[in-house]
Amino acid sequence: MNIHEYQAKGLMRKFGVAVPRGAVAYTAEEAEAAARDLGGSVWVVKAQIHAGGRGKAGGVKVAKSMSDVRDAATKMLGMTLVTHQTGPAGKEVKRVYIEEGCDIKRELYLGMLIDRATSRVTCMASTEGGTEIEEVAAKTPEKILKVDIDPATGIMPHHARRIAFGLGLEGPQVGAATKFIIAMYKAFTELDASIVEINPLVVTGSGEVIALDAKMNFDDNALYRHKDVAELRDEDEEDPAELEAARHDLNYIKLDGNIGCMVNGAGLAMATMDIIKLYGGEPANFLDVGGGATKDRVTTAFKLILSDANVEGILVNIFGGIMRCDVIAEGVVAAAREVSLHVPLVVRLEGTNVELGKKILRESGLPIVSADNLADAAEKIVNAVREVA
Repeated sequence: MNIHEYQAKGLMRKFGVAVPRGAVAYTAEEAEAAARDLGGSVWVVKAQIHAGGRGKAGGVKVAKSMSDVRDAATKMLGMTLVTHQTGPAGKEVKRVYIEEGCDIKRELYLGMLIDRATSRVTCMASTEGGTEIEEVAAKTPEKILKVDIDPATGIMPHHARRIAFGLGLEGPQVGAATKFIIAMYKAFTELDASIVEINPLVVTGSGEVIALDAKMNFDDNALYRHKDVAELRDEDEEDPAELEAARHDLNYIKLDGNIGCMVNGAGLAMATMDIIKLYGGEPANFLDVGGGATKDRVTTAFKLILSDANVEGILVNIFGGIMRCDVIAEGVVAAAREVSLHVPLVVRLEGTNVELGKKILRESGLPIVSADNLADAAEKIVNAVREVA
């Protein structure tokens, strides 16, 4: 689960992470009032969407007067912000964050994530703050410092000092950075985060170390332990189809292709997408109906796939272990009839009650193409889509 910048800063502030003062606003009037409450002579107006690259797209503006704050908020609220992370459709700005100005001396990068290779929390830091870390990794990987944290000890002062020295900090800045990094690690672990990213982490003219931006992602499986975090979810920022899938306990992720996939099991779903690409096609989604799906869930899954206007064909690939092939077949037939199937459909069934499942499909009267194996299924759906095109 993702949250907005202002929400991430609010959470980290509770753990002692240094962040600038700010307030969220939903109207230009609220933005101006927030700036007055903050005081000072310089403010930053930031569009709040779940995507990076806001500054380059016009979603971050420096204001030096109340009229500047009002004008910037007026322009941002309601606009569709298109960044390299939103895709061409962009995202509508429904709230802005008004933050006090900051005397920036240096911009750095600091992030924490779970490294699957080491099974440890890894802290990543770079002197190239304000730049996408992927770009730094591609062009100047030597400028990225990584420190793995042993879960048996947790973060220690020497870990934080190593990062601080690696960033070229000195004097009181080292102590400020050490305190910052330890507090950030505490927030990461206690909130069950999957990513915390500060970009940029700034050193001010007075030597303070402050999070000028903040991004936090959370492990969905741990949200039951953090109801306060779960309440921060902004469904307007999420794909409607993915939200609907979650309500039915379906694992669905929309992709950019034109061949819809419905599979049981995450590994099999990945293999299905791979073989579609091997035969020259492009998967339109990842969809795992799980091992114990009911007829209704299968029907819902089918409707989700067809809700994507880009889908020109569907491949259903089921290996029936816990999941029975006849249940899948009944769901596919019911869904195809309900939505008036208008694209090619290839179904590969194997496992429990496979013959019964095939019989249900065969006797449905629908133009369903059966496949003998995964390769056969992929080849048939790719060819069917090409013929339609």
